[in-house]
Amino acid sequence: MTPARRGPRSGRGLSGKPSLRVERELQRAGHRVLAGMDEVGRGALAGPVSVGVVVIDETCRTAPAGVRDSKLLTPAAREAMVPRLHRWALGHAVGHASPAEIDEIGIIAALRIAGQRALGQLDVVPDLVLLDGNHDWLTDPDEVGLFAELSGGASTPPVRTMIKADMRCSSVAAASVLAKVERDSRMVELAQTHPHYGWADNKGYSASAHLDALAAHGPSEEHRRSWSLPGVAAVVPQAVGDDEVGPGEGHELLAGTVSEGRSR
Repeated sequence: MTPARRGPRSGRGLSGKPSLRVERELQRAGHRVLAGMDEVGRGALAGPVSVGVVVIDETCRTAPAGVRDSKLLTPAAREAMVPRLHRWALGHAVGHASPAEIDEIGIIAALRIAGQRALGQLDVVPDLVLLDGNHDWLTDPDEVGLFAELSGGASTPPVRTMIKADMRCSSVAAASVLAKVERDSRMVELAQTHPHYGWADNKGYSASAHLDALAAHGPSEEHRRSWSLPGVAAVVPQAVGDDEVGPGEGHELLAGTVSEGRSR
Protein backbone atom coordinates (compact mmCIF):
# COMPACT_ATOMS: atom_id res chain seq x y z
CA MET A 1 0.00 0.00 0.00
CA THR A 2 1.29 3.44 -0.89
CA PRO A 3 2.31 5.45 2.20
CA ALA A 4 0.21 8.45 3.09
CA ARG A 5 1.34 11.66 1.45
CA ARG A 6 1.35 15.07 2.98
CA GLY A 7 -1.18 17.57 1.73
CA PRO A 8 -0.41 20.33 -0.73
CA ARG A 9 1.46 23.38 0.56
CA SER A 10 0.83 22.36 4.14
CA GLY A 11 2.70 25.27 5.70
CA ARG A 12 0.36 28.01 4.55
CA GLY A 13 -2.91 29.49 5.68
CA LEU A 14 -2.97 28.81 9.43
CA SER A 15 -5.31 31.72 10.12
CA GLY A 16 -7.89 29.72 12.06
CA LYS A 17 -10.44 30.34 9.29
CA PRO A 18 -10.63 27.25 7.10
CA SER A 19 -11.63 27.25 3.46
CA LEU A 20 -11.99 24.79 0.59
CA ARG A 21 -8.78 25.91 -1.12
CA VAL A 22 -6.91 22.69 -0.30
CA GLU A 23 -9.89 20.51 -1.16
CA ARG A 24 -10.34 22.23 -4.54
CA GLU A 25 -6.65 21.77 -5.30
CA LEU A 26 -6.95 18.06 -4.56
CA GLN A 27 -10.10 17.80 -6.67
CA ARG A 28 -8.32 19.42 -9.60
CA ALA A 29 -5.64 16.75 -9.16
CA GLY A 30 -8.29 14.07 -9.72
CA HIS A 31 -9.66 13.33 -6.25
CA ARG A 32 -13.26 14.25 -6.99
CA VAL A 33 -14.87 12.87 -3.82
CA LEU A 34 -12.95 13.93 -0.70
CA ALA A 35 -13.40 12.97 2.93
CA GLY A 36 -12.16 15.27 5.68
CA MET A 37 -11.47 13.34 8.89
CA ASP A 38 -10.54 14.31 12.45
CA GLU A 39 -10.57 12.73 15.90
CA VAL A 40 -11.61 13.85 19.35
CA GLY A 41 -11.07 12.27 22.74
CA ARG A 42 -7.57 10.95 22.18
CA GLY A 43 -6.24 12.55 25.37
CA ALA A 44 -9.24 11.91 27.62
CA LEU A 45 -9.01 9.64 30.64
CA ALA A 46 -12.49 8.22 30.14
CA GLY A 47 -15.00 7.63 27.39
CA PRO A 48 -14.57 6.71 23.75
CA VAL A 49 -12.24 8.07 21.15
CA SER A 50 -14.35 9.39 18.28
CA VAL A 51 -13.62 10.07 14.62
CA GLY A 52 -15.72 12.30 12.39
CA VAL A 53 -15.78 12.19 8.61
CA VAL A 54 -17.33 14.70 6.20
CA VAL A 55 -17.47 13.94 2.48
CA ILE A 56 -17.67 16.62 -0.19
CA ASP A 57 -17.47 16.80 -3.95
CA GLU A 58 -17.37 19.65 -6.43
CA THR A 59 -21.09 20.32 -5.98
CA CYS A 60 -20.57 21.25 -2.32
CA ARG A 61 -20.14 24.99 -2.25
CA THR A 62 -18.54 27.12 0.45
CA ALA A 63 -18.94 25.60 3.89
CA PRO A 64 -21.51 27.09 6.28
CA ALA A 65 -20.37 30.38 7.80
CA GLY A 66 -18.56 30.03 11.08
CA VAL A 67 -17.10 26.56 10.52
CA ARG A 68 -13.94 26.24 12.60
CA ASP A 69 -11.94 23.56 14.32
CA SER A 70 -14.15 22.37 17.18
CA LYS A 71 -11.72 23.66 19.82
CA LEU A 72 -12.37 27.23 18.65
CA LEU A 73 -16.17 27.09 19.00
CA THR A 74 -18.42 27.23 22.03
CA PRO A 75 -20.59 24.18 22.77
CA ALA A 76 -23.69 26.09 21.69
CA ALA A 77 -22.08 27.16 18.41
CA ARG A 78 -20.98 23.60 17.66
CA GLU A 79 -24.42 22.16 18.31
CA ALA A 80 -26.12 24.83 16.19
CA MET A 81 -23.77 24.07 13.32
CA VAL A 82 -24.48 20.33 13.12
CA PRO A 83 -27.70 20.46 11.02
CA ARG A 84 -26.11 22.99 8.67
CA LEU A 85 -23.11 20.71 8.16
CA HIS A 86 -25.41 17.75 7.53
CA ARG A 87 -27.20 19.69 4.79
CA TRP A 88 -23.95 20.89 3.25
CA ALA A 89 -21.98 17.65 3.08
CA LEU A 90 -22.38 14.88 0.53
CA GLY A 91 -21.99 12.42 3.41
CA HIS A 92 -21.07 12.43 7.07
CA ALA A 93 -20.58 10.00 9.96
CA VAL A 94 -18.94 9.57 13.36
CA GLY A 95 -17.31 6.35 14.53
CA HIS A 96 -16.24 5.42 18.05
CA ALA A 97 -13.90 3.04 19.84
CA SER A 98 -14.62 2.17 23.46
CA PRO A 99 -12.31 2.43 26.48
CA ALA A 100 -12.16 -1.39 26.56
CA GLU A 101 -10.94 -1.42 22.96
CA ILE A 102 -8.38 1.27 23.73
CA ASP A 103 -7.11 -0.84 26.64
CA GLU A 104 -6.96 -3.98 24.53
CA ILE A 105 -5.27 -2.73 21.37
CA GLY A 106 -3.85 0.73 22.11
CA ILE A 107 -4.94 4.23 21.18
CA ILE A 108 -3.64 4.29 17.60
CA ALA A 109 -5.34 1.04 16.64
CA ALA A 110 -8.48 2.28 18.39
CA LEU A 111 -8.38 5.45 16.30
CA ARG A 112 -8.14 3.25 13.24
CA ILE A 113 -11.18 1.24 14.31
CA ALA A 114 -13.20 4.41 14.95
CA GLY A 115 -12.18 5.84 11.58
CA GLN A 116 -13.07 2.63 9.75
CA ARG A 117 -16.42 2.56 11.52
CA ALA A 118 -17.11 6.11 10.38
CA LEU A 119 -16.20 5.26 6.78
CA GLY A 120 -18.37 2.15 6.97
CA GLN A 121 -21.45 4.26 7.67
CA LEU A 122 -21.08 6.31 4.48
CA ASP A 123 -23.18 5.72 1.38
CA VAL A 124 -20.38 7.03 -0.82
CA VAL A 125 -16.78 5.86 -1.08
CA PRO A 126 -14.31 8.77 -1.05
CA ASP A 127 -11.39 8.90 -3.47
CA LEU A 128 -9.13 10.34 -0.78
CA VAL A 129 -9.20 10.94 2.98
CA LEU A 130 -7.70 14.22 4.18
CA LEU A 131 -6.47 13.54 7.70
CA ASP A 132 -5.44 16.08 10.32
CA GLY A 133 -1.90 15.68 11.66
CA ASN A 134 1.23 14.12 10.19
CA HIS A 135 0.59 10.48 11.12
CA ASP A 136 -1.65 8.20 9.08
CA TRP A 137 -3.38 6.25 11.85
CA LEU A 138 -6.26 5.27 9.54
CA THR A 139 -4.46 2.87 7.20
CA ASP A 140 -3.93 -0.63 8.59
CA PRO A 141 -0.17 -1.22 8.28
CA ASP A 142 -0.79 -4.96 7.86
CA GLU A 143 -3.56 -4.46 5.28
CA VAL A 144 -5.26 -7.62 6.56
CA GLY A 145 -6.52 -9.10 9.79
CA LEU A 146 -8.23 -7.21 12.59
CA PHE A 147 -9.30 -4.16 10.60
CA ALA A 148 -10.24 -5.87 7.33
CA GLU A 149 -13.46 -7.18 8.90
CA LEU A 150 -14.42 -3.72 10.15
CA SER A 151 -14.34 -2.28 6.65
CA GLY A 152 -16.33 -5.16 5.17
CA GLY A 153 -13.33 -6.32 3.19
CA ALA A 154 -12.99 -2.99 1.39
CA SER A 155 -9.61 -1.33 1.45
CA THR A 156 -9.13 2.03 3.12
CA PRO A 157 -9.13 4.92 0.64
CA PRO A 158 -5.79 6.64 0.08
CA VAL A 159 -4.89 9.02 2.90
CA ARG A 160 -3.31 12.46 2.68
CA THR A 161 -2.07 13.84 6.00
CA MET A 162 -1.74 17.55 6.71
CA ILE A 163 -0.58 19.29 9.85
CA LYS A 164 -3.29 21.66 11.14
CA ALA A 165 -5.75 20.53 8.49
CA ASP A 166 -8.49 21.26 11.02
CA MET A 167 -7.43 24.92 10.90
CA ARG A 168 -7.10 25.10 7.12
CA CYS A 169 -9.63 22.76 5.52
CA SER A 170 -13.37 23.20 5.86
CA SER A 171 -14.09 19.50 5.44
CA VAL A 172 -11.72 18.54 8.27
CA ALA A 173 -12.98 21.33 10.54
CA ALA A 174 -16.53 20.16 9.89
CA ALA A 175 -15.55 16.58 10.76
CA SER A 176 -14.06 17.77 14.04
CA VAL A 177 -17.28 19.58 14.94
CA LEU A 178 -19.47 16.53 14.28
CA ALA A 179 -17.16 14.25 16.25
CA LYS A 180 -16.93 16.66 19.17
CA VAL A 181 -20.69 17.17 19.45
CA GLU A 182 -21.46 13.45 19.30
CA ARG A 183 -18.74 12.48 21.79
CA ASP A 184 -19.73 15.26 24.19
CA SER A 185 -23.32 14.02 24.06
CA ARG A 186 -22.17 10.51 24.94
CA MET A 187 -20.19 11.82 27.91
CA VAL A 188 -23.23 13.74 29.18
CA GLU A 189 -25.25 10.51 28.99
CA LEU A 190 -22.52 8.56 30.82
CA ALA A 191 -22.46 11.23 33.52
CA GLN A 192 -25.99 10.23 34.50
CA THR A 193 -24.85 6.76 35.54
CA HIS A 194 -21.40 7.87 36.76
CA PRO A 195 -22.16 11.14 38.57
CA HIS A 196 -18.98 11.31 40.66
CA TYR A 197 -16.63 12.26 37.83
CA GLY A 198 -18.21 15.43 36.45
CA TRP A 199 -18.21 14.19 32.86
CA ALA A 200 -21.07 16.46 31.85
CA ASP A 201 -18.60 19.31 32.27
CA ASN A 202 -15.11 17.85 31.74
CA LYS A 203 -16.08 15.26 29.09
CA GLY A 204 -13.64 12.74 30.54
CA TYR A 205 -10.54 14.93 30.49
CA SER A 206 -8.25 15.51 33.46
CA ALA A 207 -10.09 18.39 35.17
CA SER A 208 -9.50 18.74 38.90
CA ALA A 209 -12.99 17.48 39.81
CA HIS A 210 -12.41 14.38 37.70
CA LEU A 211 -9.02 13.72 39.31
CA ASP A 212 -10.46 14.20 42.79
CA ALA A 213 -13.23 11.70 42.02
CA LEU A 214 -10.72 9.19 40.70
CA ALA A 215 -8.77 9.43 43.94
CA ALA A 216 -11.92 9.07 46.03
CA HIS A 217 -13.87 6.45 44.06
CA GLY A 218 -11.35 4.78 41.76
CA PRO A 219 -11.86 4.17 38.04
CA SER A 220 -15.09 3.05 36.40
CA GLU A 221 -15.57 0.70 33.47
CA GLU A 222 -15.62 3.80 31.25
CA HIS A 223 -12.05 4.74 32.19
CA ARG A 224 -9.02 3.75 30.14
CA ARG A 225 -7.61 1.47 32.79
CA SER A 226 -4.40 0.59 30.99
CA TRP A 227 -3.35 4.23 31.16
CA SER A 228 -1.56 5.87 34.05
CA LEU A 229 -4.64 7.39 35.63
CA PRO A 230 -3.56 9.96 38.22
CA GLY A 231 -3.57 8.36 41.66
CA VAL A 232 -4.65 4.98 40.26
CA ALA A 233 -2.44 2.03 39.37
CA ALA A 234 -2.95 0.65 35.88
CA VAL A 235 -4.99 -2.53 36.17
CA VAL A 236 -4.83 -3.82 32.61
CA PRO A 237 -1.34 -4.70 31.32
CA GLN A 238 -0.64 -3.53 27.81
CA ALA A 239 2.07 -4.73 25.48
CA VAL A 240 4.23 -2.09 23.87
CA GLY A 241 4.39 -2.03 20.09
CA ASP A 242 4.56 0.45 17.26
CA ASP A 243 0.90 1.32 17.71
CA GLU A 244 0.66 1.09 21.47
CA VAL A 245 1.36 3.02 24.62
CA GLY A 246 3.62 1.59 27.28
CA PRO A 247 3.08 1.55 31.02
CA GLY A 248 3.71 4.90 32.63
CA GLU A 249 3.05 6.97 29.53
CA GLY A 250 -0.63 7.49 30.38
CA HIS A 251 -2.54 10.43 29.01
CA GLU A 252 0.67 12.18 27.98
CA LEU A 253 0.98 9.70 25.11
CA LEU A 254 2.11 10.69 21.68
CA ALA A 255 3.32 14.12 22.70
CA GLY A 256 4.82 16.23 19.96
CA THR A 257 4.24 15.51 16.32
CA VAL A 258 0.92 13.69 16.64
CA SER A 259 -0.58 15.43 19.66
CA GLU A 260 -3.01 17.78 17.93
CA GLY A 261 -6.08 15.97 19.30
CA ARG A 262 -5.05 15.47 22.92
CA SER A 263 -6.87 18.51 24.35
CA ARG A 264 -10.16 18.16 22.49
